[in-house]
Amino acid sequence: MGHINRRTVLAALGFTTALSLSGAAWAQDLLKVAAVWTVPVEQQWASRLHNALVAADERGEIDYVYSENISNTDYERVMREYAEQGIGLLVGEAFGVEQPARAVAADYPEIAFLMGSSLAPVEPNFATFDNFIHEPSYLTGIIAGMKTETNKIGMVGGYAIPEVNRLMHAFMAGVLSVNPEVKFSVSFINSWYDPPKAKETAFAMVDAGADILYAERFGVSDAAKERGILAIGNVIDTSADYPGTILASALWNGAPMIDQAIKDVQAGSFTASDYGIYAFMKYGGGSLVVDETLAGPDAVAAAKDVEAKILDGSFVVEIDDTEPKSN
Repeated sequence: MGHINRRTVLAALGFTTALSLSGAAWAQDLLKVAAVWTVPVEQQWASRLHNALVAADERGEIDYVYSENISNTDYERVMREYAEQGIGLLVGEAFGVEQPARAVAADYPEIAFLMGSSLAPVEPNFATFDNFIHEPSYLTGIIAGMKTETNKIGMVGGYAIPEVNRLMHAFMAGVLSVNPEVKFSVSFINSWYDPPKAKETAFAMVDAGADILYAERFGVSDAAKERGILAIGNVIDTSADYPGTILASALWNGAPMIDQAIKDVQAGSFTASDYGIYAFMKYGGGSLVVDETLAGPDAVAAAKDVEAKILDGSFVVEIDDTEPKSN
């Protein structure tokens, strides 16, 4: 377990909290924020939030500490350690530790909890979120559908949970909107961070004829690069690491959500609500990035046309949380 704090060490976290409850909200002289991650902070999903928290810390708005690579069995203990240190906001991922995380929140009603979760918020202080980037995922599908030559696309995901499923379905819907002949090979590695396994899974798809890979996990783009085919990125832009390989990516910007949560806690207006809406494109939480040279002008124009319709509300990307299947 590693702890990082840019201004103070954990031992010096004691401070006087001025409680200003408004529903489930608190105010502090300098908001102390802790995050608990089960993965390295470099991992796609965690990095979007970690970077936003680091930025807020560097602006002098919060005092941020975190722990990474925490196992599910240790997660509750680490949460409680931070709760006892006088934090005002705890950010993390409850997907594999729903009940323990909610139990901790119930024991510390004076602390705001903002947790990635597939389940509902719980009053007074357990707010939830996830990365609703299904809109740019649909747009990457348009580009992939117009670019594939074999009409076979491989898709490698972490776990078949709603947060992953909806992105894959949106991508597939985007592909089929422009190329109904495409067949998908879908596989889950049952890990959030196992690049070798993701890579081997992707290799099998390429061997079966896929000429584009949907890289929901790290390792897939490595397979695409080694086999000389294209990949679709997810959550972060890795095109600089894989030049000539990343065709397009659906990006998640965690700052709109993190910044709003910080403001709500500081203003005493934090409630147990769903902060996932701040991942939508209209809030700046989701966006599309395309290698226009690789994609070509027609595919770029088609994606941009639908993007404009998403932003003006005339087109809505369906949210499908069911497990996607190969066809």
